[in-house]
Amino acid sequence: MSTLQLAIHMATQTPIRPTVAPAEGMTEFFDGIACLDERVRRQATPLAPQELPDDHLGSETGCYIEVQGPGERLLIPLGSGVTHIGRGLAADLRLDEDSVSRRHAILVYRRSGSRILDDRSSNGTLLNGRRVTQADLHDGDVLVLGRVVLRYLER
Repeated sequence: MSTLQLAIHMATQTPIRPTVAPAEGMTEFFDGIACLDERVRRQATPLAPQELPDDHLGSETGCYIEVQGPGERLLIPLGSGVTHIGRGLAADLRLDEDSVSRRHAILVYRRSGSRILDDRSSNGTLLNGRRVTQADLHDGDVLVLGRVVLRYLER
């Protein structure tokens, strides 16, 4: 399954199924939860594989990042303002994975909508399978940072 196919699959299906071994141009299933910083994990809300995020949020509106692992998903609340995403210790959303740059991306929350900006990362930032330097985000958009797949959610 290519990165684009994986991104489309994640946007249309709740759980992601592991794929075959990676080959040229292929992306394997990667456990995004395993590379999350412990501080971020404590803020996250666990979701069952088939559970919809709305079931858990109730009336809490805001922006979230969904991360999947084998058999579980986590919903990470995003604060207002700027969220730095990367492998570095200063990142707000720290992903301890070699394919993620220390300063990989910046997520900017504005009343008019959120925006993702690539922070000159080595492997780039993909939004719904397309490499971007900056782009507006919409509910359900799939972000790929290195080998880590994230889903942006608005509620």
